[in-house]
Amino acid sequence: MEVKRICIYPKDIQRITGKSERYGRLLLAKIKERNKKEEHQFVTVDEFCRYTGLEIDQVAPFIAG
Repeated sequence: MEVKRICIYPKDIQRITGKSERYGRLLLAKIKERNKKEEHQFVTVDEFCRYTGLEIDQVAPFIAG
């Protein structure tokens, strides 16, 4: 399945994990820290998948186009 965008947001993480949007924000902060990104920079779907160990094909259906 093709992913329509490259950035991932807390709401996407909420749909993928079934956890709260707040959990999604915290997870994005951890990924940014791990990748030495600044606060204003985005996290990509690929970075999210590498961090969580999920395959892009598993994640793609949950990401709104």
